Amino acid sequence: MSSKQLDLESSPSGVPQSAVDAPTQFVEAKGERYAYRRFGKTGALPLVFLQHFTGTLDNWDPAVVDSLALEHDVILFESAGVGRSSGSVPKKISGMAVHAFAFLDALGIERCDVLGYSLGGMVAQQMALVRPAVLRRLILVGTAPRGGEDIMHLEKPSLAKYFDDPQLQGYAILQKIFFAPTESSQAAGAAFIDRLMQRKDDREPSSGASVAEAQIAAFREWEQLDGERFADLRKIHHPTLVVNGVHDEMIPVANSYRLGEHLPNAVLLTYPDSGHGSLFQFSESFTRQAENFLASDSPFAPY
Repeated sequence: MSSKQLDLESSPSGVPQSAVDAPTQFVEAKGERYAYRRFGKTGALPLVFLQHFTGTLDNWDPAVVDSLALEHDVILFESAGVGRSSGSVPKKISGMAVHAFAFLDALGIERCDVLGYSLGGMVAQQMALVRPAVLRRLILVGTAPRGGEDIMHLEKPSLAKYFDDPQLQGYAILQKIFFAPTESSQAAGAAFIDRLMQRKDDREPSSGASVAEAQIAAFREWEQLDGERFADLRKIHHPTLVVNGVHDEMIPVANSYRLGEHLPNAVLLTYPDSGHGSLFQFSESFTRQAENFLASDSPFAPY
């Protein structure tokens, strides 16, 4: 959805804002400086976005966040050590959740919805366990539960061939690893990259090796069993929408099935002909489903 479709009155400045032009802001909390972008419907319940492996603020697709900003106070958050946020990337998901709460507390946010994508979906689950009252509803996309399977094993042949290809630089690799190898999915991937490049100024620095290494360590720790498998999921009673593409090579869809099976109040949505970036490939459908989910009046049922 184009930033031109945002209501002028939605922005505190009176100027339409989107992922393309929302200014990067900073907030200090517990000795760290967090970068974020905030835009959308003033006065609405905040919808906080938690990002994927090595992703920065610039990796959020305007087609997704701009559409949801029509009815929500959208906040794109950059955790410690990523982009222009200070500090070091924690090597455990629990440490990332600490930073997310420090950020929310600094902004005075006592209640919010959370959309966690990939790595961000794991952080969202941890947040729901630690301080459940802060979160109202969860959207978990392309992610896995603690004790999940095959979480971001970039060395496996289906992914390594892209990471080892010197011709794939910058966003070009995302088209290969986020989308299925079909002509239709790859075309959607090319369109996704074009949308990411619409933002010309005030962009974030790309994540380097130190960010990737710390986040990979967090994935490996998240795979480890801690007591009964999936027991923590049964403690998360928030209405939850679980989403993935059926051909996800980065965090296979079996992990989404486990989330749908063990979360007490979850709905599972899978997309055909798509991989890790299903929410970007089917952005119109995804945002419609997400909006219906977030707007539901029922405190228990997801819809």
